Amino acid sequence: MAAFEPHPLRRPAVVTGASSGIGMASARALAAAGHPVVLGARRLEVCQQVVDAITAEGGEAVALPLDLAQAASIEAFVEGAPEAFGPVEILVSSAAQIWPGTALETTPEALDAMVNVNLVGVHRLVGGLARPMVERRRGDVVLVTSDVVERPRPMMAAYLSSKWALEGYARALQMEWEGTGVRASVVRPGPTLTGMGMDWDPAVTQQVLDEWVRWGLARHSHFLRPEGVAAAVLAAVTAERGTHFTVVEVQPEGPLPRGAS
Repeated sequence: MAAFEPHPLRRPAVVTGASSGIGMASARALAAAGHPVVLGARRLEVCQQVVDAITAEGGEAVALPLDLAQAASIEAFVEGAPEAFGPVEILVSSAAQIWPGTALETTPEALDAMVNVNLVGVHRLVGGLARPMVERRRGDVVLVTSDVVERPRPMMAAYLSSKWALEGYARALQMEWEGTGVRASVVRPGPTLTGMGMDWDPAVTQQVLDEWVRWGLARHSHFLRPEGVAAAVLAAVTAERGTHFTVVEVQPEGPLPRGAS
């Protein structure tokens, strides 16, 4: 254990959903800041490519399989993550499932599956990795949610329900962990260019976007880059002790007028 004593400038981190999008960008940002990172996702071969890129840049990283829909997978991940670089000091929960659909179109089975990944799976993960943080009185947990919590969007009934529940869960953690040395932060991104939703039927995607426009929820065509959200994640976990970023919302900047520089 002595070889793994935590250092404020080198804190072992875990990032889920690390094979693409916000998770991948967060893993790379943490590694670039000097933190060894354990990447978790179902697509282990893609995670390994990210690991190779991180190590080529001088960082430390390993990839482990993780499926938040499977309790046994989460249990194995929780056991394996600390073996890589020592006790986990940072947990970034970015993995999520998203499928479009109205409330009436969403079957109970589909709702259950999304809540199982986006909430129950996260709870299992936090329970396994954050409990030792509380015992050591030091750690950071970042839960990546969505601006649908603040601005509900049509055609997203199951997803926004699961993310609302996740933010409620985060609020409970914040109250229960106050004074323990462990911070629970919410990073709430707006529309972001990630792999999520890329496998939808194009006609359904257009229907979703049309509904967002109709409700005034798509003010412009710009989307966030994952790196922009990762910057908020890094800010939350590297904030000076005594400072707690409880909720950080990140939105895409609107386009400049034509001719502006």
